[in-house]
Amino acid sequence: MKTIISFLIRNIPRKYLQLFSHWVLKVVSIFYIGSEVQCPVCGKKFRKFLPYGRKARSNALCPNCLSLERHRLMYLFLRDKTDFFSAPLKVLHVAPEICFIDRFESQENLDYITADIESPLAKVKMDIHEIPFEAQTFDVAFCNHVMEHVADDHQAMKELYRVLKPGGWAIIQIPLFHPLPETTYEDPSITSPKEREKAFGQSDHVRLYGLDYPDRLRAAGFDVTPDKFQDSLPPAEFKKYALPDDEPIFYCRKPITSPAL
Repeated sequence: MKTIISFLIRNIPRKYLQLFSHWVLKVVSIFYIGSEVQCPVCGKKFRKFLPYGRKARSNALCPNCLSLERHRLMYLFLRDKTDFFSAPLKVLHVAPEICFIDRFESQENLDYITADIESPLAKVKMDIHEIPFEAQTFDVAFCNHVMEHVADDHQAMKELYRVLKPGGWAIIQIPLFHPLPETTYEDPSITSPKEREKAFGQSDHVRLYGLDYPDRLRAAGFDVTPDKFQDSLPPAEFKKYALPDDEPIFYCRKPITSPAL
């Protein structure tokens, strides 16, 4: 299964995987019936999760809703450490993950907008370098595993900051390739997919983030708190939800007294 999934990820365009993999995995999930692990996003239980990744990780992908380790961690963080599921919030979700879309759209407390430059799942076609919304429009923004793809991540971060209301917050995640370098590595002269995979960890990445990632977010105006929320959970819950042990939640708040950008 690991070999098959790695092959599909490497050779089928992402937009087609987003459109059709959900239905295929619904069938596959029948063979994973059990109760050893549970997805907190959809609530389903399995004997284990599916492997996932270009270099497939074991016990990673929920076959029902397609959540990965980082999605399950984010969901638990939102549930336990924010008012996301109760307060009236206007939300911008960039490059929306399929495991979240229906659930967030169904929440009566949310005015929920999905946006992306190419994803067939998003309702608004949008270049994150120029977000087509007025300043101070949103209470919350999600932007996960996007910054490593964009030409100018500082501009993208500034745009997310601009459209948040003072006091608003964002979760802006990136892939982390351990051990992390001290500083982010980028080289615009590297353009071939093969060389980008070697330099940045994936063929469509344009930089490899380092320990300075929170400082890059701060340079855009955010107050940043890297939160290792999973460390606060009992070991049994950590195992049950199959969470990542080396990825903090990058919780970014726009100061209430922030200057306009």
